[in-house]
Amino acid sequence: MIWTQEAEKAVAKVPFFVRSRVRREVEKEASEQDSSLVLLKHVQDCRKKHLSGNAIETKGFQIDTCFGSGGCENRTLESEALAAEVEKMLLSRNLADFLKERVGGPLKMHHEFRICIADCPNGCSRPQIVDIGIIGALRPRVLDNSCTGCAACSSSCIEGALRVQPGFDAPIIDGTKCIMCGKCISACPSGAIEEAQKGWRMMVGGKLGRHPQLGKDLGRIHSKSEVLAIIARCLDIYFANNAGGERLGSILNRIGYDLI
Repeated sequence: MIWTQEAEKAVAKVPFFVRSRVRREVEKEASEQDSSLVLLKHVQDCRKKHLSGNAIETKGFQIDTCFGSGGCENRTLESEALAAEVEKMLLSRNLADFLKERVGGPLKMHHEFRICIADCPNGCSRPQIVDIGIIGALRPRVLDNSCTGCAACSSSCIEGALRVQPGFDAPIIDGTKCIMCGKCISACPSGAIEEAQKGWRMMVGGKLGRHPQLGKDLGRIHSKSEVLAIIARCLDIYFANNAGGERLGSILNRIGYDLI
């Protein structure tokens, strides 16, 4: 649909983490009013519905992904298959009915269980501030006696996690600085740095609102099957301990992260 300048300006004021969802709701409102042009009136009508407490159409969850599939040069691995399996799992849990019961009224966007998948550590989909954040990771490993000392790896690492020292046969990786983006692997012309492990980092319990917090990093690289198992475990905890539609982070702050 085509948006007028006034409508675009109004929706730009919506918080970034729900803006794409709001845009879809506004376009739906315009369509229901038989308009192929999105007007400021459609934005205002959606806002009135939301503030009046009218329920939104929701599956009870939201999965956000980044633009890696569009050819992002930073992409470490593909997330489409993982996203499909995550959605299948969430659909099977019937989160919408569960949340309606817990909330005791109509659902709004902030009630939805949110998962973000980022294909690289840049985290454009903001996996740090949702219930479960999933981040593509590629751990590098140095091979002995293959380094030519060109320093291409250290030049490619904006974290400063690699250094090449004269007299050493291989670059040195500082594991405390490395964010596992894999840039050094693709930059190395001699193959002295290779992929040691590829998978997903996970952060749980992130949230915005009145008491915002970043998700807690679970501290290792996980396979796809492990990611799905951790999500299932988080959902079990969420269903068993949810009071009033609270976020996963609020639950974990109360009962502890050790259960995960």
